[in-house]
Amino acid sequence: MKHRGVTVKANEKSHHEPEKLDLIVRGGRIVTPEGIVEGDLGIVHGKFARMAPTVNDEALAELDAAGKYVFPGILDAHVHFNEPGRTDWEGISTGSAALAAGGGTMFFDMPLNSEPPVLDAASFREKRRIAEEQSCTDFALWGGLTPENLDKLAGLRDAGAIGLKAFMCNSGIASFHNVDAKTLREGMKRAAKLGLLVAVHAEDDAMAAALTAQIKAAGRTDARAWLDSRPIEVELTAIRMALELAGETGCALHVVHVSSPEGIALISEARLQRVDVTAETCPHYLLLNDKDVERIGPLAKCAPPLRDEKRRKAMWAELRAGRIQTVGSDHSPSRPEMKDSANMFAVWGGIAGIQHGAELLLSECTKTLDKDLPVLAAVLARNVARRFQIAARKGQTKLWHDADFSLVEFGKARTIDADDLWTRHRISAYVGQKSRARVTHTYVRGSAVYADGRLTNLPKPGQFLAPHRAH
Repeated sequence: MKHRGVTVKANEKSHHEPEKLDLIVRGGRIVTPEGIVEGDLGIVHGKFARMAPTVNDEALAELDAAGKYVFPGILDAHVHFNEPGRTDWEGISTGSAALAAGGGTMFFDMPLNSEPPVLDAASFREKRRIAEEQSCTDFALWGGLTPENLDKLAGLRDAGAIGLKAFMCNSGIASFHNVDAKTLREGMKRAAKLGLLVAVHAEDDAMAAALTAQIKAAGRTDARAWLDSRPIEVELTAIRMALELAGETGCALHVVHVSSPEGIALISEARLQRVDVTAETCPHYLLLNDKDVERIGPLAKCAPPLRDEKRRKAMWAELRAGRIQTVGSDHSPSRPEMKDSANMFAVWGGIAGIQHGAELLLSECTKTLDKDLPVLAAVLARNVARRFQIAARKGQTKLWHDADFSLVEFGKARTIDADDLWTRHRISAYVGQKSRARVTHTYVRGSAVYADGRLTNLPKPGQFLAPHRAH
C-alpha cells in the first residue's frame, strides 16, 4: 500500500523472529516525513517489526489507534534539567515525565545548568548515572565547551557526549563561562579532530552588554526594555562569526534557538557554501511574539528574545521550506520566585515549555495536517536523529528501529491548565494557551511511558545513547 510516497509493506518474517508480537498498534494514521498512511504497526522486543495495512500476527496486546495519528517519538535535543545541583529548578525525573506527556521519547540534556556543569568525563559519568536512575525516557548528554576545558574534550567524546555546547555571550551561570572568538576557534579545531559537533548560543556578548547598560542607565526595566536590549543584530553578529569559524576549522556546527528568518538566511547561505551547519529553532519562536512578552511577562523571557509577528510567521515559512533542520524546546525552568519581578533584567531568562511546545505546534497545523505533520515529523524526530548520529535506532517509524511513538488526537480546543503540567514547578508561558491537539499515549521502545494522563512505566525504561561516530 502506498500513499504520499510512503509504502506499507506486506507482512514479512525472518527465521529469527518470534511467532507472537508483543504489541500491535491498530488502525492509526502513521506520520512520516514522506507522508501519512493508515495502517497497523507490529512491535517485538522494543522494535518495529511489522508495517502493513493489516497486521495479522498474534500479539500479546493491542493498542487501538483508530482516529489518531501515530507520530514518531520526539527527540528533544535541547533541554536543561539542571541535575545534579539544581534539582529545585527541575530534575531529570520530572523533566523526562513532562517530555513523555508531550510525546517525547528522548532528550539531550545540556551541560548547564547542572552543578557542576558537564565539562569533563567525571561530571559526564555522574550525570549519566543519575539519568539512568531517574529518566523515564531515553537520553543523551551534551558536554560543554568553555575556556577552561579545552583539554577535556577528548574525555567527553570518549564518555559518549552527543556534542559540545558553547555560549558566545554570558550564560547566566557563573561556573559556565562564555567563549570569545579565539577560544571558539581553538575549541572547534579540536572538536573537528575528535569528530564532535559544536552547538552555539549565538548572541554577541559585547553588543548585548553595551545595549543592556545603556537601557538600564535610562531606568528602563520593563518587557520592552528587555526586547530592545537584544535586537536581531546581536544574534546575527554572533551567527556570522560562528559560521566563519566553522568554515575555517571544518567543524560541524549547530546553531541553537535561532529566533529570526534573517538568522536562518545566514545559515542557509553557509550551507550552500558547504559549511557543515544546521539550524535549530524552538516552539516559542513559532508560537509567540514580542507582544506576548509584554502580555505574559517574565514567563516569556528568553534569549534570544521573542521577535515580532511578521518574523514569527516568516519562521513558519522557513520551517515549511526545509531551511530549519531541527526544533528543540530549550526547556529552561527555574523556581517560581526567580520569575517574580517587575524588573525583566532581574528574572531568570528561560521558557519552560517541554511538555506543550510540540503539542501546540501540532495544534497550529490542525487545518493542514496532511501537509504539515510530515514537516514536523522531520524536524522533531528524523532530522534530529540524523544530525546527531543516532539514526540507526531513532527518529523514524521504520522496521527494526526503536518503537518510539506517541498517539495524537485532534478535537475541540482545550485550555492548557497549570495542573496539566508534569514539571517540578507548574509554571509555563503556555499555560492559558488553547490546543486542538492532545497526546494521549507515549511509548519508548515499545513500552508505554504515558497513557491517558498518567505515567505508566515501572520500572523506568530510560537508556543512554551515544552517537554512532565513524572511525
